[in-house]
Amino acid sequence: MRDTIIYLIRHAETVQENGIRNSTENPQMINEKEILSVYGEKQSQKLSENIELSHIDSIWSSSYTRAKATAKYIASNNNLPINIDSNLNERKLGNLKELGEFMKDKKTRDPSQEQLLDRNFKTSDGESVEDTRHRMTKFFDKILQEYNGKKIAVVSHGGSIKFFLLNWCEINEDVKLVYKNTVLDITSPCLLKLTFRKNELVDLEQIKQ
Repeated sequence: MRDTIIYLIRHAETVQENGIRNSTENPQMINEKEILSVYGEKQSQKLSENIELSHIDSIWSSSYTRAKATAKYIASNNNLPINIDSNLNERKLGNLKELGEFMKDKKTRDPSQEQLLDRNFKTSDGESVEDTRHRMTKFFDKILQEYNGKKIAVVSHGGSIKFFLLNWCEINEDVKLVYKNTVLDITSPCLLKLTFRKNELVDLEQIKQ
């Protein structure tokens, strides 16, 4: 029986914005519609040319604009449609005032990093690490059943990817994910290769770009 290969990808760099955003939109909608920067588009195209991402059987993406924009190059190179699943979405930040209170005096200044240290924290309308990990795991369980022995590309987000990988990874003193003594760098973009045998993870490798 062939192994199932899942390429887990964090979207490319997004555009930096200054000024006042549309006050009629809630923060969640604004987050979902963030677009890639010009450099992010170039990153996505270069990523799609990685030999590991050739001959893909299926490609999946979160419903967020930046994830779909990253996935489109891989989809085009493999002549495939992009499948969308909201379980791949970034964890919901929820009430930003509450999040700001949580982040006071935190060392990393990165909410996703700090949530790794407090896995049950969430704002009144946000998601915790465990909430996010549960839905991400639900998605991957489905994929492993439906695409046994295939190569699948999955584009998601930094927080959601980190939280999902807690199924196999530990956290070091720098609040980084560690798999078998190897520190993973979940930057934008990143390419991780997960190898499953009989639905069990047998290898997790960060692919250089």
